[in-house]
Amino acid sequence: MNQTLAAAALRVALFEPRIPPNTGNVARTCAAFRTPLSLIEPLGFSLDDRQLKRAGLDYWPHVDVTVHRNFDQLNLQLPEQRRLIGCSRYGGLSLQEFQFEEGDVLLFGREDTGLPDPIRSRCDAIVTIPMPGSANAEGQGGVRSLNLSVACALVLYTAGVRLSLW
Repeated sequence: MNQTLAAAALRVALFEPRIPPNTGNVARTCAAFRTPLSLIEPLGFSLDDRQLKRAGLDYWPHVDVTVHRNFDQLNLQLPEQRRLIGCSRYGGLSLQEFQFEEGDVLLFGREDTGLPDPIRSRCDAIVTIPMPGSANAEGQGGVRSLNLSVACALVLYTAGVRLSLW
């Protein structure tokens, strides 16, 4: 049985995260901003992983975390009044220009491959963090992407400020 997730001003969702410390750090950020966290399987680790717990420190009891067996299950459980905002290093609207709305779900892709095209196509919008020191189209001459937990913190904080949540 699928039950609907509680409505939230913002929600963070990680699509198939692979690296335990990244997910632990995202969980800590979600705890700090009282933002629910959805993890979409398959995960690249066990939720009992020592590195995951260490990165989240003793904040895990303060995180509203839900695990979904796949992207479709997440979609079925989200409240109807929401937008799915994909966060990607390319092809999106600039973070500083994007207009967030209460109820937005901030979706981040895998650390190694990002959001796959079939998932991107199901997003209501794609947001990109501008990076003046970014690499060229061939991945040379600069930074290819930000760390997942850093990108999540930047987008979540920016969205919350724009919505006057904090």
